[in-house]
Amino acid sequence: MGDQTRRSTPIPTPEEAFARLDMPLGEAMMTQRAIRRVLPDPVDDAVILRCIELALQAPTGNNGQQWEFVVVKDRAVKEKLARRYRQAWNLYTRFALRYLVREDDASARTVKAVQWQVDHFEEIPVLVVACLRLGVREGRVTGLRMPHPAESGYWGSIYPSVQNLLLAARAMGLGASLTTMPLWNLTSARRILDLPVNVTPLCIVPMGWPRGRYGPSARRPVGEVTHLDGYGVRAWLRPIDEQPKHKEAQDGGPRDERPPEPRSRDQRTGTTDSAPQPDPADEATLTPPR
Repeated sequence: MGDQTRRSTPIPTPEEAFARLDMPLGEAMMTQRAIRRVLPDPVDDAVILRCIELALQAPTGNNGQQWEFVVVKDRAVKEKLARRYRQAWNLYTRFALRYLVREDDASARTVKAVQWQVDHFEEIPVLVVACLRLGVREGRVTGLRMPHPAESGYWGSIYPSVQNLLLAARAMGLGASLTTMPLWNLTSARRILDLPVNVTPLCIVPMGWPRGRYGPSARRPVGEVTHLDGYGVRAWLRPIDEQPKHKEAQDGGPRDERPPEPRSRDQRTGTTDSAPQPDPADEATLTPPR
């Protein structure tokens, strides 16, 4: 009863969840955040499969479609993954967290949210493990490190689909987040999930009906993280409506004015006097190793 009172709306039926997929894409993106605290109530298989179906619409390298998704619902399997998660989290908090976490309320809230997920991992209704199938037949020799271009393409072939999965969950009101910590011990993860050597687990998306809610999050201004033609040239530090307009020749010729080059070291380094503070309600403000 207490869990249900944490929700502002009742758990939707699959039909009601599907109807929410009409949410505008911009709204889904602007209100997406990591929802780690979820209810233990079951999630209908149709909702999970719809999320994965939408994940499969993402682009994939060379249209290889080498993804595999393991849906974990068995308590015994979740308990094994939970033990690996706790081992990785304890290691991380012991050696890294003290140096990376800011001393503010938002960071403390995020650490608490992660800790809640660590403590209740086996109670989460569904864990979706995103994997890639890549062996000799697909051009990779197991155990040999790939060159950087191949490695980049390898990771790039799964995370667009994972983002689609997260956006689908957001639209349907299903709580979701992303973690890799339970998979840090790859050999153990393969054994727990019965994966062959040519299938590699890359991340886990825990899913359930949220105890909290989605909503907008504070983020750094786009001008602070966007560089023109090379790193350090932050040409858009000023608000967009204050930027000079590109003038095009009447005959359709090339532009004759570019955004101004930064005039000071502060502009090149992005130093500002009013850096935004993380939203205390945003569970995704902490960025530890996944």
